[in-house]
Amino acid sequence: MKKLFAFVIALGAVMFSPVAVMGCDCNTPPVQRTLSIVKPDAVSANHIGEISARFEKEGLKVVAAKMVKLTPERAALFYKVHQDRPFFNTLVEFMSSGPVFVQVLEGPDAIAKNREIMGATNPKQAAAGTLRALFATDVEKNAVHGSDSKDAAKAEIEFFFKEGEIYSR
Repeated sequence: MKKLFAFVIALGAVMFSPVAVMGCDCNTPPVQRTLSIVKPDAVSANHIGEISARFEKEGLKVVAAKMVKLTPERAALFYKVHQDRPFFNTLVEFMSSGPVFVQVLEGPDAIAKNREIMGATNPKQAAAGTLRALFATDVEKNAVHGSDSKDAAKAEIEFFFKEGEIYSR
């Protein structure tokens, strides 16, 4: 009887485990959030809708979005990781030259997916059909920004959004 009882308990644990109840597709990448910025050049060229639609078409969900005008101080703070690079001052000047459209994208492996959709930083090296190949004019005015890691995504999202402004759907 004790063996039967132990078997029933073990069977129940397996049948009602989160994997058994919710299913497990262990090949599905984890759901992540990443930050996407439509830069001033693409905003002024009226490409916000096309860019956002592309992310959604590729399976990413927009869970937060807003238009922001960065001051030079805020742009410098956002790009502080590049402060010792020769392009830092022109980047800050460019990013504060007009409004940007910031959005939080969510989906399986969102960071890598976003970077794939954006294409190479230099639009001359970006694959055909990527956002930078379509909308960028040069390596600086390259239409979009996207987080490059989990840590960067977390920090960048927190830079622009409060948790109450993000809505998973």
